[in-house]
Amino acid sequence: MVIRSIDLEIVVGPASRIPATQLPEFAFAGKSNVGKSSLINALMNRKSYARTSAKPGKTQTINFYNINEAFYLVDLPGYGFAKVSRSEQERWGKMIEKYLEKSRQLRQVFLLIDIRHQPGANDVQMYQWIVSRGFSPVIIATKADKVSRGQYEKQKKLIRETLGAGADTLIIPFSAETKLGRDEIYELLTLEEAAQPV
Repeated sequence: MVIRSIDLEIVVGPASRIPATQLPEFAFAGKSNVGKSSLINALMNRKSYARTSAKPGKTQTINFYNINEAFYLVDLPGYGFAKVSRSEQERWGKMIEKYLEKSRQLRQVFLLIDIRHQPGANDVQMYQWIVSRGFSPVIIATKADKVSRGQYEKQKKLIRETLGAGADTLIIPFSAETKLGRDEIYELLTLEEAAQPV
């Protein structure tokens, strides 16, 4: 995929309405420290367009990145390990919930899970909630460069079983460092984009 243009076009805060966009949307959810901004930067072929931080919880809004005037990459607030108050975390959770309920252009939800670890209770809850909204999330197993390739299948099995995901659920090992898995994600974006009426 050739990235010709990127525009952070829409930023949605807790009190904002979910916009009625005209382009397909692809949303990315995951724990605050799972490497979501790094993944989005890798997809956009930019080093730091989406803000990354050593402190989890940097993304506190829903950010819509217009790619090639063709679709949006939607960066959802991270959940879990952010060092913020419980009330603030609940607000972010409600933002994610509202987006998944209200968006009319959402085509695919990608759920990011650290390949090195068993998914936590927050991950399981998010997976189940995405499924309950009628979506079949694609699992992106991030930080794949931190484990050997020989461990991929074992870790993918652990992720699948812990989430309660079916055998048909796609799990893509991904590394922001090596770009492993990026082409597979591009292919999903391209297929979905091409399937939409002009």
